Amino acid sequence: MHELGADITSLIRENAGLAVPLTFLVAFCESVALVSFLVPATVILLGLGAIVGAGAVEFLPVWAAAAAGAVAGDVISYWLGWRFKRRVAGLWPLSRDPSLLPRAEAFFRRWGIAGVFFGKFLGPMRATVPLAAGLTAMCPVRFKLATVASAAVWSAAILAPGAFGVSLLA
Repeated sequence: MHELGADITSLIRENAGLAVPLTFLVAFCESVALVSFLVPATVILLGLGAIVGAGAVEFLPVWAAAAAGAVAGDVISYWLGWRFKRRVAGLWPLSRDPSLLPRAEAFFRRWGIAGVFFGKFLGPMRATVPLAAGLTAMCPVRFKLATVASAAVWSAAILAPGAFGVSLLA
């Protein structure tokens, strides 16, 4: 998978015009439940940050694309959980442990939008928190507020090490 990340990063370095649409696509894939396990998005986005730091592309459009892709992926994951609750609940790992869904409901009752916000920063939970929010029928408006805020901060946080670290080393 790291080869895929290196290939995509090289493609963007050589074709700066692809930076924004590919950033959106990578952040989207990172935020969609199940798809996120197939794409080495963290590696790619850190690499994109380094490309920004090298001056090949501007930070603001890449950041906006990452945030928009993350929001779109979160909303799709939420919708999948909300729309296909019974089917999703029958899939692994929910089918193996019937206590997971009640625990998710308790989590959102306790933490609400803070759970959605901070879930974006917890690797494997990044794409599953929105799915669980949909499964538990969390208020869609509250979910969207939390996901927009978390995506804005998360995308800046994942791009910043490369974007600003490269300039510090130069």
